[in-house]
Amino acid sequence: QVQLVESGGGLVQAGGSLRLSCVASGRAFSRYNMGWFRQAPGKEREFVATIHWEGQMTYSADSVKGRFTISRDNAKNTVSLQMNTLKPGDTAVYYCAAGFEASISPHEYTYWGQGTQVTVSS
Repeated sequence: QVQLVESGGGLVQAGGSLRLSCVASGRAFSRYNMGWFRQAPGKEREFVATIHWEGQMTYSADSVKGRFTISRDNAKNTVSLQMNTLKPGDTAVYYCAAGFEASISPHEYTYWGQGTQVTVSS
């Protein structure tokens, strides 16, 4: 069992930056691939980025490439999402997730956090 708690969301102007963090508790965090997803009102949950369990391999959605960076610190049981050059279209609830596949599909992830709201004003 893994419990995930996100933090770092908030209100920011377009062009600004935020850093989201997700702290895991429970067993064997370093064995899990981690992902970030987001969901805007009325829309389906959308893949943002994923990182392999050992931290070397990452993959991001085209919509955030060059702006968002996923990273992890297995010693601190933490995965982060650095978000730069934010746009109003990035407004959503952001979730971190843990699973045994570094996938773009939310169905491949077993554990989810409660989410943190990110709002980007124009």
